[in-house]
Amino acid sequence: ELGPTLERMAQTLRDQLPASGSGERGWVPPGTHPDPRPPDDADVVVVGGGVVGWSVAYWLKVLEGRRRHGMKVLVVERDPMYSRASTVLSAGGIRQQFSLRENIQMSRFSASFLRDINEHLGVPNEPPIDIQFQPSGYLFLASPQNAAALEATVQLQRDEGAQVTLMSPTQLKMKFPWINTEDVAVASYGLEDEGWFDPWTLLNAFRRKATSLGVRSCSGEVRGEGWGYTARFAPCHPQDSPPHPKTLQVYMPDSLEYQPVACAIVVNAAGAWAGKLLEADGLPRGLCRPSLPIQPRKRYVFTWHCPNGPGLSCPFLVDTSGAYFRRDGFAGNYLGGMSPPEVSPWGPLRSFIPLFFIRHLQSVLFQEEEPDPSDLSVDHDYFQEQIWPRLARRVPAFESLRVRGSWAGYYDYNTFDQNGVLGPHPRLENLFLAAGFSGHGLQHAPATGRAVAELLIKGRYETLDLRRLGWDRLVDGEPLEEHAVV
Repeated sequence: ELGPTLERMAQTLRDQLPASGSGERGWVPPGTHPDPRPPDDADVVVVGGGVVGWSVAYWLKVLEGRRRHGMKVLVVERDPMYSRASTVLSAGGIRQQFSLRENIQMSRFSASFLRDINEHLGVPNEPPIDIQFQPSGYLFLASPQNAAALEATVQLQRDEGAQVTLMSPTQLKMKFPWINTEDVAVASYGLEDEGWFDPWTLLNAFRRKATSLGVRSCSGEVRGEGWGYTARFAPCHPQDSPPHPKTLQVYMPDSLEYQPVACAIVVNAAGAWAGKLLEADGLPRGLCRPSLPIQPRKRYVFTWHCPNGPGLSCPFLVDTSGAYFRRDGFAGNYLGGMSPPEVSPWGPLRSFIPLFFIRHLQSVLFQEEEPDPSDLSVDHDYFQEQIWPRLARRVPAFESLRVRGSWAGYYDYNTFDQNGVLGPHPRLENLFLAAGFSGHGLQHAPATGRAVAELLIKGRYETLDLRRLGWDRLVDGEPLEEHAVV
């Protein structure tokens, strides 16, 4: 068995070392067509080649069936090396512990998909896929003020079939002796289908499988000013006939050159830049309202070593303070981080001020709480001043930890309610959205791709009813609150 094992290791290294390619053009991402230019036309153009975009492309080919002339699907990715991609810079977690029913259902679908990943994404004559799944549950800690909310959320998760248990401080200390249970009133712990995996392997698996099914991809950037559209007006009721985007301009990397691509359907899976894509000077006035409230938000991940830290049973722990960490391999290695705390000076006024309005005011009045997203530099003082004290308070052994590394990545942050936006645009007839997951896009990618593909091919959701995640809530100003955002 040594030979196949070494071959899988070699393939993994080849995938992760772009500079190791050979030939005049050097390394080419798997699935990229030898011709660097995009085709002249496609039935569906997926803007964004992260895990969500490739999942959409994969499911489109799976659900189209055995048609004589297959659907022409093109995936456009502006960062072919994925050096700034949210997918590969994430912590790689998957959990059932959400407070919104749709998110729980998507997690359960994705967990089932990943469990049988080789049946879905295996490619003949290719090594089997190993996403290196670590089945350690998420552990959410709640303070006395948030205990009732956590207990209600766990009941919802159980109603959806998730295996989650509640633990008292005494039970928590017995199972995880290394935890300081001070200020913890209750904890919730996932018993199955939770843990973490390698994001890069999942992205490559979707990409290789979709490519084997005939999906094309190219490197380039789709910009808002490059839209071409056809106004489709009914004789008596022009307002009832929305415009119909018919072409996109794909700008070549490091060049002013662009290639028009005629298309029937556009899927905006551009992640953190999905909102910017629709800030389009080339679109008719008024069609970009309501705006898509998705922005890039920079998040740090730090790695450290602590020889006396939690052992192999270490879960993915989310502290009452918002800090989180998990085991990173073996031998006392860990990774973790923390989203900037939401500053809320309104106190009791929260009971009648809408959540989305509070978050908007926070984004205006407390911008210093958010790191500058213009680049992916890391603020190391943030760990020293904000994260480390919280970690050491919860896990006393972390008082002697030693930082080993760090990186930054982007959340495609939905400032409206921190949930994904799925489905058709209300005013552009053939534009569909799959973005804004605010940190849980990776784990929900299998379900998201399936849902969007069902809408495009069958005209309705069949596997999961995700209608509440559509644009209507943006138009109506009614956010879907997700309280378990890490």
